[in-house]
Amino acid sequence: MLRENLDVYVPLVDDFGVDAVIRKKNNSFVEVQIKARSENVVEGNAALFAGIQHPEKRENYYFIFYSERLEKIWIMSSEQFIDEAAQNKNGINKGKRSTWFNGTKKDPKTKEKIEYPRSRYDKYLASDFSTFREAAGLALATPEPDISDTE
Repeated sequence: MLRENLDVYVPLVDDFGVDAVIRKKNNSFVEVQIKARSENVVEGNAALFAGIQHPEKRENYYFIFYSERLEKIWIMSSEQFIDEAAQNKNGINKGKRSTWFNGTKKDPKTKEKIEYPRSRYDKYLASDFSTFREAAGLALATPEPDISDTE
């Protein structure tokens, strides 16, 4: 986010599910919750994000989901997360939400289990943080001109 010139801050404590805040052009803030799965997570769960406390929609609130093993990032607004995530109906995690960005299948040749990103979530895949530039009311970064081929 810093490399993309976003004005980002990290709170000292995470009491409200906020891992970072981004200053908007009008000096208000976008709140960001970051969830990540490591390379070493149980096979089949490379992009399983479960038990997330998020009872209701929050304005200017986004999730970043990162799977190290799949090398993928998904970005969702609070509203999109609520629309997409399953909510536990009972038990100790009643009311908490979960989403599973990956599926598994067997390789036809090796018969090994392969994890893959589910295509239904492709609309949330991100290769940069332009989502936050837009949410913050900032102009999208333009690439530097390539001057290596000039005469």
